[in-house]
Amino acid sequence: MDTIKSKYAHLVGEIVAHVPKEARVSELDVYQEGISQILPFIDAIIADHLEDGSRIEGLDNLKNLYEHAKNGESTLLLMEHYSNFDLPVFHYLLRKEGDEGKQIASNLVAIAGIKLNEENPAVNAFTRAYTRIVIYPSRSMQIIRERLTDPIELYQEMKRSISINRAAMRALDRARHNGKMILVFPAGTRYRPWDPSSKRGVREIASYVKSFSKFGLISINGNILRLNPSGAMEDDILQKDRVIYNISPVHDNREFLNSVRYDLRFFEDKKQAIVDTIMDLLEDMHYEVENRRFIDR
Repeated sequence: MDTIKSKYAHLVGEIVAHVPKEARVSELDVYQEGISQILPFIDAIIADHLEDGSRIEGLDNLKNLYEHAKNGESTLLLMEHYSNFDLPVFHYLLRKEGDEGKQIASNLVAIAGIKLNEENPAVNAFTRAYTRIVIYPSRSMQIIRERLTDPIELYQEMKRSISINRAAMRALDRARHNGKMILVFPAGTRYRPWDPSSKRGVREIASYVKSFSKFGLISINGNILRLNPSGAMEDDILQKDRVIYNISPVHDNREFLNSVRYDLRFFEDKKQAIVDTIMDLLEDMHYEVENRRFIDR
């Protein structure tokens, strides 16, 4: 089984060389501009594994959403999450669409968990190709609580998480009113087939939906970097596949929330119910594409 580090060790070295050595995140550097010099190395790996027929469907919907962003509206993209290559492949396919696709790709800002920066230097190097706002997710804080036994260390890390997230929210507010489209993975983690709960959306996403003007959904079918159940992120498995992204029509956030409010009135946790509705819509999109992904082979 090929992994990035086993098959492309020479490229990994080139990529790491372009990235600042300091990977630890503070409130001063939560907004991390993509390092474009890294893209050709990652593109080479993607090109080796994307099969014919890989594409973005619903591109006009994305262009429509981008027009809203350029007009000063806050815009949100909610994408399924299967792989650490979900964003890289999407970015690659967008840039293949010509100048307009390149412009849209350059104005995507992904929300990324701190683990991608700090767990492994190679993983951090790959993620630095794309513009991101780094946050300290609640799931990461829960893991830290279980790991740290020294109360002083735990207190310092909790302080750090709060300062990072406050800075991230300020960076998010600047970006979303500056022509950027904010990309979020509502599941908050990559889907693990052996753990169905990993596909459930995190309730914090409801706050994003409430605070933005417009949003689009992106389903993903196909995956060229599969999770390795017995390994770390750098041990994920490369394989060839046809990958299709499907983008929904633009949703008006206020209209969406009004449309689901009646259906959710009996739910005790309405935030979670909003996110569950979004995940159901993504699941419907996913299965519609999967049913025809290989018909034309």
